Amino acid sequence: MPLERVSQGFKDISMTFQRHPLNDDLIALKNEQAIARSVRNIVFTTPGEKFFDQDFGSKISAALFENLDDISASIIEQEIKSSIKIYEPRVELVSVKLNPDYDSNAFNATIVYKIIGADVPPQELQFVLQQTR
Repeated sequence: MPLERVSQGFKDISMTFQRHPLNDDLIALKNEQAIARSVRNIVFTTPGEKFFDQDFGSKISAALFENLDDISASIIEQEIKSSIKIYEPRVELVSVKLNPDYDSNAFNATIVYKIIGADVPPQELQFVLQQTR
């Protein structure tokens, strides 16, 4: 029988670097919020942006400049899946869905994942993917 990992809890600092009003420490993200921020960072980081780990991130930015169609949606979906699988071992992906928004020339992305070893329901992360220059 395989052993299941049991998580102890996760903690990360907020990317806004805001200070807590009572103790003047940086605001911390805990458990589900920390993992959601990590998944989002993986998707939005382009390889080469992170120092000392030039492969970290996903290559979706190039596909966002292509035509909005099923082929580009499939490419982006596969890139998100593979990036999260490689760089976020704390989660198990359930689904990645992209819905095109033709008026905004963007994709509405929904990522559903389970946190390995945590007794919480599957988490859903939603955001918009659009080209930026």
